[in-house]
Amino acid sequence: MVVIVLTACPPGLRGDLTRWLLEISPGVFVGHVSARVRDKLWERIEELVREGRAIMVYSARNEQHLAFRTLRSSWTPEDEDGLTLVRRPLENRDNSFSGSRKDGWSKASRYHRARKFGGR
Repeated sequence: MVVIVLTACPPGLRGDLTRWLLEISPGVFVGHVSARVRDKLWERIEELVREGRAIMVYSARNEQHLAFRTLRSSWTPEDEDGLTLVRRPLENRDNSFSGSRKDGWSKASRYHRARKFGGR
């Protein structure tokens, strides 16, 4: 079993893949092909993808029963003690919430407190 996901790729590449695989959603291809055909399809993807991205997941004889390849993706597969894990890049996040939210109480909370304690 092979699953290929293409993002921002030329229509000609999608047409090439439909000869071997079934396109079940725009840019998502599924099928069952031999290892030789799978490798040739990946070579074709590398040639034609241009500025787009590609991910291929396929059946393999390992503990996870799958393997995958990525092209121009910020997420990279890494082998950790025989298991393939995906490393995602760190985003420039500020762990404090003060930058994304206003300090203090929400409007609803202020309204509720005003009603609750306003009569005293």
